[in-house]
Amino acid sequence: MKEIIKENINDPERLEQLFHDDRKAFESGFEEVYSEIEKSELSKFWKIRLDYNKLQDKVKKISFPDILILLFACVVTGILIKIPYILNFQNMEVFYAKNAGIIVFSGLTLFTLLSNTVTDLKKLIPVIAAFLLLTLYVNLLPAVTDRDSINLVYIHLPLLMWVIFGMVFIGFDLADKTKRIGFIRYNGDLAILMAVLVISGGILTGITINLFGAIGLNIEDFYTKNIGIVGAVSVPIVATFIIRNYPALTNKIAPVIASLFSPLVLITAVAFLVALTISGKDPYSDRDFLILFNAMLLGVMAVIVFSVSETSTTSKEKFKEMILFVLSITTVIIDLIALSAIFYRLGTFGITPNRLAVLGSNILVLGNLTLIIIDLYKVNFKKALISEVELTIAKYLPVYLVWTLLVILGFPLIFGMK
Repeated sequence: MKEIIKENINDPERLEQLFHDDRKAFESGFEEVYSEIEKSELSKFWKIRLDYNKLQDKVKKISFPDILILLFACVVTGILIKIPYILNFQNMEVFYAKNAGIIVFSGLTLFTLLSNTVTDLKKLIPVIAAFLLLTLYVNLLPAVTDRDSINLVYIHLPLLMWVIFGMVFIGFDLADKTKRIGFIRYNGDLAILMAVLVISGGILTGITINLFGAIGLNIEDFYTKNIGIVGAVSVPIVATFIIRNYPALTNKIAPVIASLFSPLVLITAVAFLVALTISGKDPYSDRDFLILFNAMLLGVMAVIVFSVSETSTTSKEKFKEMILFVLSITTVIIDLIALSAIFYRLGTFGITPNRLAVLGSNILVLGNLTLIIIDLYKVNFKKALISEVELTIAKYLPVYLVWTLLVILGFPLIFGMK
């Protein structure tokens, strides 16, 4: 980014485009290169503009309406998650399997719509209709947890809710790829803040229950049902509130976490592959091991996406970009092993909803990783910008959406609700 800024320091339109394409990288690059371009009148303008933006971030105050919106969204979500207790449902496990994801993303969507003061019915009606129709659909399915095609709906439905929430988050501007990139970054920041809030909440819960226990009052059951569960579904909303109102905080934490995690995950992935070759364990005959194998694959993929989005916000660092390149190649190797095991089990034991779902997800991940590797190769050896990798990830998101819709709407019909 530094070199691009220097090359275009007298081109106001190009600088504006760079700023909008990747604000964080632009700010970081401009700060580093300012001493070399400070004689330019345009650089002085950008210096004032960026310093003003930083000042605004620091002095931003939370308004009372912001607090009310936060509390309202948390209360509504808390009431929804408490429905089984309020109505004394007998089968709570099935209720939460069907509705927990919908409830969590309903709260996040409600908070985002209210915070952005979205009042356009052309935008509100499709979102409300989507949530209502999907809620109706999943609750009309058989109330069981022992049928594979139904369980796959339960697993994939939160992913579809995530997509709908993402559309709201980006202001329904589906054509703008940079907004999709912003949504990807938000998810990385959200994961970090949620982890911090969950740890803090866990400590508070332990202290509270033990304090009351010390005076002879056992509040564990009451606390779990009335405070713990409401607090759990409120965590994403509170984390989103912090991201919106304290961007400087998350902008500093997330890149550091990404820098630490990428090398550690790479070491772990390589060590795992080495251990796999000498342990005698294989995913071909051991179903549970294959499940864990795929879970690790998806976890590593998530780390790559998160690290790419956060690395692009900092200045160009060869080490980080090379780590991501090697990690992506390692993950492809893991994915190919998983795919070979899935094909083996399909040929040996036949097609089932679970095997087909895992096969589809692994093929999608392989396609995505291949495109990421191509872009990372260009970044490391052809002087391309890592923001191109982000753009590739953003463009690939609709592919995951199509597969998710197929699993949710198609699998129960294809496999006869089995």
